Amino acid sequence: MGKPVVYGADYSVYVRIVRLALAEKGVDYELVPVDIFAADGIPAWYFEHHPFGRIPAFEHDEFRLFETSAITRYVDEAFDGPALQPVEVRVRATMNQIIGMLDAYAYRAMVWDVAVERLEKEAPDETLIADGLRRASTVLRVLTSLKAAGPCLLGEQLTLADLHAAPIIGYFLKVAEGQKLLAEFPDIQEWWERIAARPSFANTEKSG
Repeated sequence: MGKPVVYGADYSVYVRIVRLALAEKGVDYELVPVDIFAADGIPAWYFEHHPFGRIPAFEHDEFRLFETSAITRYVDEAFDGPALQPVEVRVRATMNQIIGMLDAYAYRAMVWDVAVERLEKEAPDETLIADGLRRASTVLRVLTSLKAAGPCLLGEQLTLADLHAAPIIGYFLKVAEGQKLLAEFPDIQEWWERIAARPSFANTEKSG
């Protein structure tokens, strides 16, 4: 099989999720830069890979995918390496629930409403940040309730839930409010410290 290609930018949380899955499987890949926020706009050719102009997109031996969860499940099932999805049906269902929760409730609150608002805006919207922190607190509380005993979110096995959560929480921790809130949830704080120490996480850090 040929080398897979990931289209996207290294600043993207969702591109990083795909790159983490590839790294944990030990799969070499090519990252083709696509900056959807570029002044010139999204390149016209890219819409052949992602009809909605989002990132990431993925290609492997002329097979194309978009949507992060579809890509990471394909990566887990198409390549050799440690399994990233639980076999037991209820544990796998919990993994999918965590991923869905992160997409629906964590990403916007933690990344955009708190971190980006604080880091990128000259006059941050404090009301938006406060609301983002409130929703982030709910996410962390629920994540704590769902976490199994062991080093990973679902116990001993590293899964796609860990790889989905890590970049979102990592971005949240770029700001002091995120660091302070996470400290209120020691189980997730300890989990974060373990996953942030993995080589895959260091090797997918944004360059520059």
